[in-house]
Amino acid sequence: MTQQITKFGLLCFLGLISTFPSNLLVVYAHNQNLDKSKSSNVENLLNTGNTFLKKGQFNLAIEAFKKMLEISDQRQDSVGRIQSLIGLGSAYSDLGQYAKSLKVYNQALIIAKENQDRAGESAILNNIGLVYRNIVQFDKSLTSYNKALEIQKSLGDRRGISITLGNIGIIYRIKKEYSDALRYYQEALTLAQELNDREGEAIILNNVGFLYNQLGTTAKAFKSFSQSLAIYQSLKDFKNESVTRGNIGLVYFDLGQFESALNYYQEALAISRKIGDLTGEAKLSQYIGTTLKELKLDYLEVAFLKQSVNAYEKIRKDLSSLSIQEQKIYASSVSQVYRRLADLLLQQDRVVESLQVLDLLKVQDLDDYLRNIKGNDRTYQGIRLLEPEKAFLSQLLPEKYEKIPDLNQQLLNQIQQLPKSELNKAPDYLQNLAQGRVLLYPFILEDRLEVILFAANSPAIRRTSFIKKAKLKSLIADFNKELLNYKADNFLDTSKELYKLLIKPIEEDLQRLNTKIIFYAPDDILRYIPLTALHDGKQFLIEKYTINYLVAYILTPFGAKSSSQPSILAGAFGGRQGEKKFEEAGLPGTLVEISAISKLIQNTRLLSEDSFTRAATEAQLANHNILHLATHGSFNSGIPDDSFIIFGNGDKIRLSEMSDLKLSNIDLMVLSACQTAVGTKLGSGVEILGFGYQVQRAGAKSSIASLWRVGDEGTQNLMQAFYGYVKQTNNSRAIALRLAQIDMIRGQSFAHPYFWSPFILIGNGL
Repeated sequence: MTQQITKFGLLCFLGLISTFPSNLLVVYAHNQNLDKSKSSNVENLLNTGNTFLKKGQFNLAIEAFKKMLEISDQRQDSVGRIQSLIGLGSAYSDLGQYAKSLKVYNQALIIAKENQDRAGESAILNNIGLVYRNIVQFDKSLTSYNKALEIQKSLGDRRGISITLGNIGIIYRIKKEYSDALRYYQEALTLAQELNDREGEAIILNNVGFLYNQLGTTAKAFKSFSQSLAIYQSLKDFKNESVTRGNIGLVYFDLGQFESALNYYQEALAISRKIGDLTGEAKLSQYIGTTLKELKLDYLEVAFLKQSVNAYEKIRKDLSSLSIQEQKIYASSVSQVYRRLADLLLQQDRVVESLQVLDLLKVQDLDDYLRNIKGNDRTYQGIRLLEPEKAFLSQLLPEKYEKIPDLNQQLLNQIQQLPKSELNKAPDYLQNLAQGRVLLYPFILEDRLEVILFAANSPAIRRTSFIKKAKLKSLIADFNKELLNYKADNFLDTSKELYKLLIKPIEEDLQRLNTKIIFYAPDDILRYIPLTALHDGKQFLIEKYTINYLVAYILTPFGAKSSSQPSILAGAFGGRQGEKKFEEAGLPGTLVEISAISKLIQNTRLLSEDSFTRAATEAQLANHNILHLATHGSFNSGIPDDSFIIFGNGDKIRLSEMSDLKLSNIDLMVLSACQTAVGTKLGSGVEILGFGYQVQRAGAKSSIASLWRVGDEGTQNLMQAFYGYVKQTNNSRAIALRLAQIDMIRGQSFAHPYFWSPFILIGNGL
């Protein structure tokens, strides 16, 4: 197995990854002395699971491997059990469910040890090492790899030794311990050469070349890449020939020799196009765009970055066209391509195109975090290429740099000749936005804040607030802290300042468009503060508009309407005040909260404390249209497995698993207690998007979470008012939340935004 990663998401091979998926598992199966008379079902399920893994259909793969495990358990077939557990571990890992992956890998490891299956043990240890690498626990990863290496040496498995040495080299390279990385790579290279493993030799030479380039020893980097290139050419391995040419281009780019870099990138791109390598086309178009940026050829840069984004979106729509390793490659650090393209389009006043890119950026941010985002027919369309751009992209750039600036000017001239209606043409799905509803997309850049406002049948609006990113982040962090102090009103100055940046520039536009509902898709750290709490000096924004947060408009299903009569399944964590329960603080107020809801909405089913289990909750989902969870939730900016919801009996469901819930009957999922949607520090806020997306992906139309923990009494008051308005059939969920928040603002006890503003509705709340 190989994995390709590069300096800024580049094409360089990082080494031989002994992660399961299909090849390792199949080889392992064929090396066992199975009783064929009773293993045909097991082998069929094994092949089925492998096929689903190759296609990226991980949930179907999990079903196949679970069936395989059940049969193997019944037959006391240890080999089948190991195979199925390895398959499960791989599928969970590719879904980003690392805790589950480690659990089943360790189960497989125990069985392998009990059966003295040393080869299986070393394979499992390699896979465990990869999981630890993915969650940035490098010491544990090295420990696992070294154990695998020890077993392989005892077995005389020289091929396995070479693979594991390469894996260890990757860890040291990531840790920037370059001398150790080089030592392991060279050991792996020597073994590959002795075994006449030409493919392995070429991969390691690529690794070595990449490492030398990082160390600034470019002559050695060129030599290593050239040796790798010669091997791939002799093997007629066109795909990896393209990869290696791209890596040579990287060296030239780092040297500032942009003309040479362009030539190698384009040679690589030509190969990728010829063999239909969509991943290579996406990456290489990205790097050509990056090089054109250095040459200040911005219109050609836009064309190539569009081509790159469109290739990425085609990949997202049909992940089954890629191997599992490639799926991970393409998702690595791609967001910056989208951000750069959106910035360029705004600079050229191409606002509608930029809005589309920003919507897709939300999707890519999610993918970088969750690693499980598949596209739809809308995302597949990507960004429309203008006719002049299509013409320029149909051929490669000239080899002589002197001619390229003329092409950039020609492209500019042709684009300027296009009618404004063509340049500002919005896709159909945006034109379906109803009257009185607008999209609000802020975009944080290093030197400014861009605010984009869009309404159907109206030109897209762009307003710019000039503020450094560092200053804006400081304001946001201050506002977040100030809102948590409900005994003071010192939040007002910061609230007004943020209002001037985000809302004041479009204030007249909102009024002119007769705005009733704002669909808000915040960028980066803006996700941590409630738009509702911005103040114009007279009133809060929520007093003027309904605010509906979006994961991304392009992913939000607006066709289905919410059920009119609420039917609620409500669970409460409970416990005693001041006491720990399952290592979490007791929440006795949650029992009062769901009791009050049941008195307000007669069709309510209550699950409390020990009866509030994951199984009991899942069993009742089909019978209700609102799921209300009054319990601890914590969503953190690290890995999805660090974020979870806990049930009253101690069961947990992690963020990475939430899409497994059957929520197709659920209009709204509410998390009312604890700090849902924010962790211990401010990151990019992608965990907030992650929660909303996972709920939406599981079938629910919308969700409510809170940006920080609110006291029991404040939460109870808000929720009682909210469900009172939900009960009125004319109110949508978003409107009901707004009315409940206004009630609190105009009351006495809970008027401070600490109590009402953290609750945000994400998705289709109409």
